[in-house]
Amino acid sequence: MSGKLVGESVIVDDPAEASQIHNKGSYGVPQSGGGLKLELMEAIYLVESDRLSVASDGSPISAADLLRTGHKASEGFEVRYLVFRELRQRGYVVKTSSPPLDFRVFPRGGAPNKTPSKWWVAAISERSTFDLGALLGHLDRTSDVRKGLLLAVVDEESDVTYYEVKRVVPKGRLGAVDLSSAHEGLLMADRVMVDAGDSAVALHGGHFFGKMIGQALQLSLIEATFLVELGALKLRDAKTNKPVGLPALKKRARAVQPDFDLRLSAFKDMKGKGMVVKTGFKYGSHFRAYEGDPDKSHARYLVHAVPEEYTTMWPEVSRAVRLAHGVKKEILLGRVSKKDVEYVGLTRFRP
Repeated sequence: MSGKLVGESVIVDDPAEASQIHNKGSYGVPQSGGGLKLELMEAIYLVESDRLSVASDGSPISAADLLRTGHKASEGFEVRYLVFRELRQRGYVVKTSSPPLDFRVFPRGGAPNKTPSKWWVAAISERSTFDLGALLGHLDRTSDVRKGLLLAVVDEESDVTYYEVKRVVPKGRLGAVDLSSAHEGLLMADRVMVDAGDSAVALHGGHFFGKMIGQALQLSLIEATFLVELGALKLRDAKTNKPVGLPALKKRARAVQPDFDLRLSAFKDMKGKGMVVKTGFKYGSHFRAYEGDPDKSHARYLVHAVPEEYTTMWPEVSRAVRLAHGVKKEILLGRVSKKDVEYVGLTRFRP
C-alpha cells in the first residue's frame, strides 16, 4: 500500500488500498472520495509491519524518518508511539485521545463507531514525575464517561508496564470505640504502656489497639493520640508521673515523627471507616489496614499517607506496587486534604 506524507498525517489516495487498510484494524479516518487519512503513529506502525510505504515529494520515507518527524513536532511522541505500538501488537484498536490523556483503547474485536472504548491510557516515561493531583484529574475524566484508566509507563529499555488506577473507599467491620470508661497509660519516649488488666483487655480486645508485650499493652503514639482525642485514654509521663495533655502528646509525637499529623489524619479516617489499622513499617508503608480481626485474616491494604500536592518519581511508585503485590495486598495512597482523605489504588495490569 502506498501513502504520502502531508504535514503530520499520511494520506492513502487509492480507494481500494484505503479500504483494505481501514477494514483490517480500523486504521485511519476514511475521506470523501474513498481515500484514508492516517495519523503519524498509525503510519509508522504500518510501515514497520510492511503493510505501507510512505513517500514525501516522491522520495521514500522510512519508519525511523517518520518517528523523527513525530519527535520534532510533538514532545514525548516517541514514548507515546511505544505504547501505541505495544497495544496494537496485543491486538487492540487504539485511537488518540484529547489531551491530557493519550489514547482510547477498544476491547478486542471492537472498533470506533461500533463499540465504546474500554480504557483511556496515559503514556508516561519512567523519568517523569508522578503527580497525584494530575492523576486524580485523569480519574475524574475517565469516571465521568465510565472508562477504565491505565497508566502505561515506558522504561529506559522501552518496555511498557501498565498500572490500573481506581478510587477506593476502604471499609471495615468494626463499630465505634467503647467510650464508657477512660483508661490510663504511661507515655515513654515514642510509645505508651498500659498495665495488664481490664484496660489492656478493653483496648486490645475491641479494636485491636497496640500489642501485648509480656504483661503490658504497648500503644503507638498515633493510637494513643487517637484514644486521647476520643477521651478513652489518659496519660502520665513515665518519668515524672505528671499528667500529659493532648497538646504535649502531639508535640512529643511531632518531634519523633515529623509527618505525624499527616499520618494521624489518615489513621483517624480509616478508623472512622471501621478498619483495624496497624503499622506498615515492615512492608515499607505507613499502615496496613484490616477489614476485620487481624488474627483471623490478612491485611487487605497497605496505605501510605501523602499530602494533597504529592509528587514523587515513578521508580518509587513501581517499588511500592510491586512490594504490595508480592505480599498479596493492595497499595493505597491516602491523599490528605483539609476536608477529607481520598484513597487511590494502583495495581499492575496486563491488558
